[in-house]
Amino acid sequence: MFAKVESMGLNGLKAFSVAVESNTEKGTPDFRIGGLGDASVQESRMRVLAAMENSGFDGSRLKVTVNLSPADVRKSGSSYDFPILVSILAALGEISGVPEGSVFIGELSLSGELAGTNGVLPMAAAAKENGVRNLFLPEANVKEASLVRGINIYGIKNIAQLTAFLNGKEHIAPAPPYIPDTDGCAAVADFADVKGQENIKAAIQTAAAGFHNLLMIGPPGAGKSMLAKRISGILPPMTFEESIETTSVYSVAGMLDDKSPLITLRPFRAVSHTASAVGIIGGGKTPMPGEISLAHNGVLFLDELPEFRRDVLETLRQPLEDRRIVITRAQGKASFPCKTMLVAAMNPCPCGNYGSEGKCTCTPAAITKYLGKISRPVLDRIDIQIEVGAVKYAELRSEQKGLSSAEMLENIQKARELQEKRFKGTDILFNGEIPPAKLKEYCLMDSEAEEFLQNTFDKLGLSARAYDRILKVARTVADIDGEEVISRRHISKAVQYRSLDRKYWQ
Repeated sequence: MFAKVESMGLNGLKAFSVAVESNTEKGTPDFRIGGLGDASVQESRMRVLAAMENSGFDGSRLKVTVNLSPADVRKSGSSYDFPILVSILAALGEISGVPEGSVFIGELSLSGELAGTNGVLPMAAAAKENGVRNLFLPEANVKEASLVRGINIYGIKNIAQLTAFLNGKEHIAPAPPYIPDTDGCAAVADFADVKGQENIKAAIQTAAAGFHNLLMIGPPGAGKSMLAKRISGILPPMTFEESIETTSVYSVAGMLDDKSPLITLRPFRAVSHTASAVGIIGGGKTPMPGEISLAHNGVLFLDELPEFRRDVLETLRQPLEDRRIVITRAQGKASFPCKTMLVAAMNPCPCGNYGSEGKCTCTPAAITKYLGKISRPVLDRIDIQIEVGAVKYAELRSEQKGLSSAEMLENIQKARELQEKRFKGTDILFNGEIPPAKLKEYCLMDSEAEEFLQNTFDKLGLSARAYDRILKVARTVADIDGEEVISRRHISKAVQYRSLDRKYWQ
């Protein structure tokens, strides 16, 4: 007997429809799965047979052939267990019928219980776009799937419950839409607690307002890491669309909380310098998102930047430019978003005291080698580069509060409102994303600013990319001031934020 049910597959964040076809007949017991399934798909045979036996169905004497269509598309993961078993039961006549427009996703345990699976959110969204009306999946994934409105979500405990429902012996109500509870959101430390460093806060405010990449250079103990950890708290709240995008990445990575599956806080991912290229940009035999994608719509923090392997840093060049990482394998490509604000921190030399009041013990060759781990192309992709000096004793003892996170956020939101109006109807969201072809349109300068930038460009020998970055940062500085036309002081400030590469890397 033959039966077919619908399921979903996943390649990166892109979900696609899969028809699960089963044919059962009498003969020598056998179980074969075709359709380019990887090892985890082939292992479904063991899980499906055990789940059938423990759910009261005899599958030991069956000759079963399963095909996952389209058969020329690579399939991976354990989410095909559930639809394979349902299709076999339908072929055997153990269930009276599957409702039209239904999709099945889920992993089986040997007992017949359904276990949670990864990537449910993008699969549920694609199922809705394909006109699916009913989605059957493990109870553990119900809240995550119900973030997609307009589709009936059925949480299934085990195979016995499913067969009882499909045979009309038990009623299962569709799950209600999940409404996230934002009360108890984790608080981010306040910039007001940072002693001194007011000029650094102003630079960070500019970076956050335009979603510009940021590099902080300074001696140990100057507060670089402390400043970086507060940045996610001054980024405007995530929109629902941004939350869904970020949640989809975490869903594929298997990093969602079953009880609170929607990510509503901007991610802050602090990465150790021991991380590999795959760990940062993603990859693996079955491509998975890396840290740069897990920081999507948030902050990726790389501390001790020169301690990262140079080849690892070089892999960041393309995703920082394109805001998307494409991982190519023999079986195809997987794409993950990485609209990320890169924040990096480093010492100016191996001992950390070069250029400061402390006595530097490093040789010129050691300093050159240390700084040389960061290439010019990587530096060019960092819009704002600032020097963080050591905090003075008087500032540490002062009771005066500096610029707070709330004040910074207010300024940033005003600048973001201007950007929202400016880029309405386009794919651009922030000044940091303005393409070179649109700089003249969006970065209007007065004559004095134009002349100053030209002189600066010629004097410093700036690259075309550095010119673009200066204009984008100047646009953000002007937005914070509430001005539409960029003036000389805005250009001057932006140039100051690009001066350290000349000091340390010339």
